[in-house]
Amino acid sequence: MADPSPFTSDRERRLWLCALAVVVAIYSTLGLAGKLAEVLREHSLLPAALLVLMFLTVAAIIGSGRRQRPGRREVWVTCGVTAVYGMAVLRMGGSLEERTHLFEYGIVAVLVYQALGERAHNGRRVPAPAALALVATALLGWLDEGIQALLPNRVYDNFDVLSNAIAALIAIVANLLVARASNAVARGQGDG
Repeated sequence: MADPSPFTSDRERRLWLCALAVVVAIYSTLGLAGKLAEVLREHSLLPAALLVLMFLTVAAIIGSGRRQRPGRREVWVTCGVTAVYGMAVLRMGGSLEERTHLFEYGIVAVLVYQALGERAHNGRRVPAPAALALVATALLGWLDEGIQALLPNRVYDNFDVLSNAIAALIAIVANLLVARASNAVARGQGDG
């Protein structure tokens, strides 16, 4: 008798539910984003909010790619990932609000990638989990922009669609690098 659950494990189910929760949170704030940004800006909290989002994204990447206590290689990869995110924030054009795409869709990408990886690890056929996660996240970002086109005071922006896809790519590559460093540490190659 086949298992009626669409999930291969409790971990996969939790990852998909977390991804869904993040996407729902992103979509549900579309109409409020301008007002929220205005309030944060008035209280000089927008840069701090952006910094918190950056660290949450890096924590999601690092936490999902690690297997055990970090070794030197993992620490260096973590520093590199943090530096890439920091430089991306500084170099991105547009307002601080526009930079949130880097973190919102980075977190979504990591959760989707980890859920697909868990599914593959548990014996289900998942061709190219990283590529699937990138495509799925890019489509979710595109849908985000489509919803914005329907809302008053919001616009569809192709640059944002591209930003969402790039955010997903950065997060997935960072996750792969952290996992590779973690595996090297587990094999005893990362601290020497």
